[in-house]
Amino acid sequence: MIHATGCLRTALWLAELGLPALPLSRAKRPVANCPACKNGACGDRPNMLGAGSCACPAPCHGWAAATTDVEVLASPAWARAWRHADGVAYHPGGAGYTVLDLDHADAVEWARQTLPATKTVATTRGEHWIYRGTMSSPNGVRDGVDIKSCMAYARWRGPGTGTMTALPDTIRALVVKDPAPVRTGAVTVPAPAGGGECPHRSPAYLERGIAMAEQRITEASDAIHRTVYCAFLAVLSVHGRCGCITDAHIGRLFTAAQAKGESLRHCETAWANARTKLGV
Repeated sequence: MIHATGCLRTALWLAELGLPALPLSRAKRPVANCPACKNGACGDRPNMLGAGSCACPAPCHGWAAATTDVEVLASPAWARAWRHADGVAYHPGGAGYTVLDLDHADAVEWARQTLPATKTVATTRGEHWIYRGTMSSPNGVRDGVDIKSCMAYARWRGPGTGTMTALPDTIRALVVKDPAPVRTGAVTVPAPAGGGECPHRSPAYLERGIAMAEQRITEASDAIHRTVYCAFLAVLSVHGRCGCITDAHIGRLFTAAQAKGESLRHCETAWANARTKLGV
């Protein structure tokens, strides 16, 4: 039998409950990427349930490495991570849940006055409120309130108390009402080099592609970060080598993404990763 540390035992138990688990380092963060996976060099294309195209056997991709596969959790490739683990996290979205992370007493009081009761877990400074249902995972939707669901992880702090209820529209509305501020004119990524003309059909073809990407981002109800990356990838796969994409086009895509809560840094990283993936 494989000797399990306390953290690994907890992760195996969570896996049996259907909660995708992963180790947290002593810095209370997921295990850092290995050199082969750093900065998305491997493609880093996990889906919202945590299964990706990267073949790295180590727990290298934060929430995307979370799994319910007990053989993976207890595998030799994960052994070093467990030896240095200081805690266990799980991927709420992968289990069909949303965690409202309330970071201080005022945030907890707001939740008690505003939201339907559900399962709650005490944290160091506040509480986690856990609901059935998934959504995107923006931070700072209001003072002291973060959302952990799809493409995010939450630290396991125990089973909590109370009965879990359905995710209310009140929480979903936080993302719509309070998007991150859009920084216009701040695009700092280069447009792909090329001849400056679209050889495929006509300028209308490029315009339609940009508009479709904007619409795809705007209409996304969850997995926003993943959707943004895929939209950038789709545009670059068609027009990334002909040089017809301008800063104005990139600005439109970034504006759509920021209106859904993405930061400028996330937009720049997603754009750079998409270019790296396609070699443009």
